[in-house]
Amino acid sequence: MAVDYTEVTELAGAEISVEQLERMAHRYHWAAALCRDKDVVEVGCGSGQGLGLLGAVAKSLQAGDYSKDVLAIPRAHYGDRFELAEYDAQSLPYATRSKDVIMLFEAIYYVPDAARFVAECKRVLRPGGVVLIVTANKDLSDFNPSPFSYTYYGAAELNRLFRGAGFTVEVFGYLPVGAVSWRQKVLRPIKRLVVALGLMPKTMKGKKLLKRLVFGRLVPMPAELRSNEGALDPPVSLSIDVPDRLHKVLYCRATLPV
Repeated sequence: MAVDYTEVTELAGAEISVEQLERMAHRYHWAAALCRDKDVVEVGCGSGQGLGLLGAVAKSLQAGDYSKDVLAIPRAHYGDRFELAEYDAQSLPYATRSKDVIMLFEAIYYVPDAARFVAECKRVLRPGGVVLIVTANKDLSDFNPSPFSYTYYGAAELNRLFRGAGFTVEVFGYLPVGAVSWRQKVLRPIKRLVVALGLMPKTMKGKKLLKRLVFGRLVPMPAELRSNEGALDPPVSLSIDVPDRLHKVLYCRATLPV
């Protein structure tokens, strides 16, 4: 059955929380620092809000997404600035040993067989190449999975996934749960209950009212992040052997040996 990913993807022009915008800016600034003068691919690029930042520093940049409807948005915005293709993350349309960086942000849980994606990364990357992953932290008590997801990976699972394919793995945490707004702290127990009862809205439209309640003011999601949008506070290095329950977001850098 076909899945309409426009229902669960944050699309340009939609209203999002200020925290969501800061999270987007942070992950793309983090990635951009690792992409300078590199041949880069963003898999699962979604609305493509980070492509401008990445393209400004990368030697070359290509991107793609599984959803034709989602991919229409960055195609309309960027025109011929970047080569965008429709494909499955389990079968990358790039030559062997042709790239230095492959990234997959907030989407690894939509890949039916993540090990196949990792194997494809190993094929496409040159020696010393890196895979960058950003994902929601499944080990938080109020974690809410996407309705179209397959498997979420915590710190220990990311380590096993990539280490099993011969990568060296580093995992980092971003956005400590203790640093969120008072509003979120008060409402977290309610969110846990809503998730436990299966009452969480499934689509972005359905979650809009909840976002306003939990996060307050909403802002339009930009089609392209600006270079000065969001200061980079480096993510915190984590143990790769135990679950992390202190950060809302996990970052992973998996490196192929030279």
